[in-house]
Order: sequence, then C-alpha cells, then structure tokens
Amino acid sequence: MGSFKKCALLALGITLASLQGVVQAAGYVDVLDLPAKPSALAVRSPLRDVAQAGERLVAVGQRGHILYSDNGGKDWQQARVPVSADLNAVHFPTAKQGWAVGNDGVVLHSADGGASWVKQLDGRQIGERVLAHYRALASAEPANERWAQFVAEGQRLVDEGADKPFLDVWFADEQRGYAVGVFNLILATRDGGQTWVPMQDSTDNSQGFHLNSISAVDGELYLAGEQGLLLKWDAGQQRFAALPTPYQGTWFGVVGKPGKVLAYGLRGHVFRSTDGGQSWSQVDTGLPVSITAATLDDAGRFWLFSQAGHPLLSKDGGASFAPVAQDSLAPVAGVAVDRAGELVLVGERGVRTLALQ
Repeated sequence: MGSFKKCALLALGITLASLQGVVQAAGYVDVLDLPAKPSALAVRSPLRDVAQAGERLVAVGQRGHILYSDNGGKDWQQARVPVSADLNAVHFPTAKQGWAVGNDGVVLHSADGGASWVKQLDGRQIGERVLAHYRALASAEPANERWAQFVAEGQRLVDEGADKPFLDVWFADEQRGYAVGVFNLILATRDGGQTWVPMQDSTDNSQGFHLNSISAVDGELYLAGEQGLLLKWDAGQQRFAALPTPYQGTWFGVVGKPGKVLAYGLRGHVFRSTDGGQSWSQVDTGLPVSITAATLDDAGRFWLFSQAGHPLLSKDGGASFAPVAQDSLAPVAGVAVDRAGELVLVGERGVRTLALQ
C-alpha cells in the first residue's frame, strides 16, 4: 500500500476515533445526575446495608439501587432514586423519614418510608462547603493557627472533585444526624439535611483516618475507624473524643445495649466493654475472617456476621459467641431484624433471610 493511502487511512481513523469520542462525551451523564435504572435483578445484585423503617425493610447497594419490603424480605420493590452512585448505608430514625449515603458524597432523603428519594447533597458541593466553613472560622480567629489546616483540607476536597465516599449515616430524629466517610469526613445537620455543617475539627482524628461507621449505644454515640480509631461523643467537650483502643487494626462497627458494648473489625477481632468504652476485653470468635455486620435480636442477643457469611450468636451479653450452622455461606455486609423476628442479610449476592434460633 502506498504511503499516501497509509497516511489517508491513518488520518481517517484518527478522525473517526475523535468523532466517536465526541459522541461518547456528548452522551455521558454523571452518576450523580443519572437516576437508578429499574432492574428485575436488583434483589440479587450487591447490597451494602439494610435498615428497619417501622415495619418496612429498606436495603441499599450498587448503582443507586434501593429496595423495600413490607413482608419481611419475601418480596421487594425498587424505589425511585435520582442517582446511580453506589450507596453504602441507610438509616431511618422514624418509619417515614430516612437517609442513605454513598460514593461521590451523595446524601439522599426519603419522606415516605423509602419508596422515593431526593438528593440533598453530593461531592460536587462538599468541598466548597468545607472550604467556606473553615475560611469563615479562620477569618474570625486569625490568631488560631489550627484553622489553616482545615482550610487546606477544604481546598484539597475542592481540587479532588466529587470523589468523597460517605460510609455511614445516623440520625437521632427527623432533624439531627451525621454522615461520615473517608479521611475524617464528617458532616452534621440540625434541620433534617437542609444544611450540613463540617465537623472535621471536632474529632480526635488528627491523622485523618477513615470513619467507617457511626452508631448509638444506650444514648451514646460512637465512631469506628481504621488503625484502631474509636471515638465517642463527649457532650462536655462538644467533640468526638478518642477512646483507649485495644486493637490497632481497622474497626468496622460498634453494637451494644445498656452496660455492654462490642467493637468489631478485621480478622475476627471483637472486643467488649462494660464501662462505656473506657476498658476492653477481647472476645474469642474463633474466626480469622473480618466481622462486617452485627445486630441485636428482639431478645437482646448479639449476632455477628463475617465477611464470608459466618453467623455467630451470643446468649451471654456478648461475653462469648458460638457459630450457627449454615448449609451454605454468602458474604454479609448488613443485617436487620424483620417484624417476624427473622434476620434479613444483605451482601454481594443480594438479600437472604436467617431464622432465629
């Protein structure tokens, strides 16, 4: 083939490739602007959390999928969701009012028990809000050098764009709540999510470790994070204060009831406290696999689930656990108790139920 033809074909190929790129770019829609697609397979797709909304169950997962069930997890309907971002956590302080959070800094709100959702916040806005908040504090207290650190953090969030995953959400009631995530990202609302205020300066987390979960035990609020980070809300100091940590690995969550708190994490590690987190004793799970989900059943018994799906049950207030036999295992990311008392589990293979013993 002559060099002229070669050059002509090469030029044509470059032109076609460029045109294809333009077409693809023109057709691109950000997941934060693209509603979740209805899918008959959503109930078997990866799900990451499940919560009770009164007698209803609501589960969230990949590609913006939110499902709800009114018959104990036997049948599920897909909710109307305005985003296709992966969702990581959901919480309902009341039967109707609920919040879900996920990747790209997305915060969703439902006022109808999870059947439909609206977006309250996303990662494109978070950086600017953090930056403006700490710039105002720095301006009000120019001699306080600590604000410069948080201004710089706000600028970093702006520069990085929307990629700011929230990992958990918790609300005390219809007005007061928190969303937490990577690199010490924590925002609070006191008006039902209409406004969100950064709280990075209110945590004993100077190294910026990820905040994996937020949960309440007997009226006290706990944060669990990586590299042994455990924090507890101190009303006197108005901050999340560090607890003495018995383990330097990652914590995935805290669960408990009056007088008994369990922290669980990597490689089967579980520790128990009977004094509000001031001291801890290790609980032998017999597992080398990470504990990724936990709950209390209606009888007040502790249940733990591993990343591989092993169920563990405690009948002595979390002092010891015994395995519960299963015909087959599947990964568990979240667990809730339905109105009939069964456990509803979600994970990489969707939804399944486990009868209580």
